[in-house]
Amino acid sequence: MSSIKRAIQVLDLLARKGGLGVRAVAQQLALPVGSVHRLLIDLADEGVVERNAEGGWQLSYRLLAITDLQLDGVAFPRLARPFCESIAEKTRETVNVNVLSGEGCVCIDKVRGNEGMQLDWRIGSRGPLYCGGSAKAILAFLGEADQQRVLEQPMTTFTRYTITDPAELRAELARIRKRGYSIDNQEVVVGVFCVGVPIVDRLGRPVGAMSISGPAPKAPGAAIQPQVDLLNEAAGTVSKRLGYGGQWPPQQAGERALATSTT
Repeated sequence: MSSIKRAIQVLDLLARKGGLGVRAVAQQLALPVGSVHRLLIDLADEGVVERNAEGGWQLSYRLLAITDLQLDGVAFPRLARPFCESIAEKTRETVNVNVLSGEGCVCIDKVRGNEGMQLDWRIGSRGPLYCGGSAKAILAFLGEADQQRVLEQPMTTFTRYTITDPAELRAELARIRKRGYSIDNQEVVVGVFCVGVPIVDRLGRPVGAMSISGPAPKAPGAAIQPQVDLLNEAAGTVSKRLGYGGQWPPQQAGERALATSTT
């Protein structure tokens, strides 16, 4: 039997029975105690299981987080599609919907505008979090620890406008949080500009983003505000449908925790 099958059996058992000791798990699944112990330790290292107060093993937060993200991700296209179609028609540029996936983001839907040169991500394509309108909109509202992990990784230079210096990128993320939207100034493709706004779940965590991309230059200020307003209406509504009830634009994860602890 493969280790994956064993892991699934263990998780299924703990989901049905609750906290169990190593020997109890091994007996009920007819598996060697040593193999079960090593498997539980590996699962615990990944945050999938944990010990309870009695010393037994039980399911942990990680499965809830994975399931929560998957459910939210499945809902994105259905909830966002009407807004994407409307925004693409109004702006004549491409509207993209991206979901957070690990330390990157994945395009899960798009509606193409009528302008010629556009950033035409294929659905299912994956990109880093440190550049691009949707990606930076997500990264800016992640917690400090998550941001640090991204900033510590090697960053590829796609164009001469790609921000790869950690200090410069951190300053850019602060500006994004302050104004509530991100700007991609040809960071991924020369000649393509983008503006993005995060989508958050019921806990206020960034789980995705919506963006408008095309050949028209985009910069912070009054000129871009009409597009930002369209995105805020769309992303804000989708976030509310996902259960979010906080302020808009949302706060960064660490700031939300601090605000909650002082109220």
